[in-house]
Amino acid sequence: MSLKSILCAYGGETSGGGELRHALRLADHHGAHLTGVLRHGNDLLQSRHHAMIPHDLMKQLRNLDTDRITEVKRKFARTMEKSGMQDRSEFISLEPEGGVRLSELARHYDLIVTGPHSGATAESHLSANPDTLALNSGRPVLVVPDGFEAEGLSRHAIIAWDGKKSAARALGDAMATLEEKAKVTVLTIGKTLPAAMPGGGIMTLLERHGIHAVSMHVDRDRRSIARIIAEAAQKVGAELLVMGAFEHSKFSQDIFGGVTHDILKAPKIPVLMSH
Repeated sequence: MSLKSILCAYGGETSGGGELRHALRLADHHGAHLTGVLRHGNDLLQSRHHAMIPHDLMKQLRNLDTDRITEVKRKFARTMEKSGMQDRSEFISLEPEGGVRLSELARHYDLIVTGPHSGATAESHLSANPDTLALNSGRPVLVVPDGFEAEGLSRHAIIAWDGKKSAARALGDAMATLEEKAKVTVLTIGKTLPAAMPGGGIMTLLERHGIHAVSMHVDRDRRSIARIIAEAAQKVGAELLVMGAFEHSKFSQDIFGGVTHDILKAPKIPVLMSH
């Protein structure tokens, strides 16, 4: 995947701006255009209790949102100017009513970079939902952990491989990125794959792309799949996780939990996921 157009979706102040810094590194590395975006919306108080809130208070809440949005735009502009990206960047604000949805906008970019969804009351309604973006946009989403700092781009990626459709989609979306890595680890868990795949399977595919990959298999135990993946990534020193998203419905993930839901709670390294 050649990255020429990157969309950086606002993740909230609690993210520490890690998603924008990482998007900048990617844009610089690939010579790509970088677009910042912030979706507008009403917070929980305004959405559910609109009729009970006095007009003056409602106006104050909306003014606070306007001030916050204006400051986000200013920070983006200052960051682009400081980085010399003024000619290869822009900022888009999405209105809450009657406009283009974030997932619809995202379909027109090579990659979406964002942070985990912010749970802070004051900004939750402005923060992007990376799982929903991956599910509804059809584009790969790179989720950068809150406060993530790195001197450069990752040199070691780990692929969570179960042979299913979304994992194959994530692998395809990440292939050009993987070709640039010094090392790639392919993680399989439990009895998820046939003992031998005709044609050589994923390791042969990676080899044909000139990717130096090693396999790592972990038996399934009482740990969750998400925990096994996180611990494996830490063990091998991976700096990027590539995985498929939502083999089960998002509704069931939200209610009962699931690998995507659990991984995105508190990722330690950037997560590239596709659905």
